[in-house]
Amino acid sequence: MSYYRYHALICCNQRANGESCCNDHGASELLDYAKAKVKAAGVAGPGQVRVNKSGCLGRCDQGPVMVIYPEATWYTFVDKEDIDEIIEEHLLHGRVVERLKID
Repeated sequence: MSYYRYHALICCNQRANGESCCNDHGASELLDYAKAKVKAAGVAGPGQVRVNKSGCLGRCDQGPVMVIYPEATWYTFVDKEDIDEIIEEHLLHGRVVERLKID
């Protein structure tokens, strides 16, 4: 069994020279929001859910992005409502949010 049921990595990379990056789209603020929501839902910690800041995940043109393991499901998101939906559907109920999923 995995140490966490779900491990969500949110790219917070900041690129120089005006190159597109997830942090230009509010990724760091939404990371903090996601961590707080998971904690408030009572599902943070070993055997449950871990939300982490990540460096570049190589998909900046689709950013901001997050990947959830163990399934390796990739999402893009733009606001707190998208984060709420990912947490509620995927992290709490194991259902992929198709409208936000990227391949």
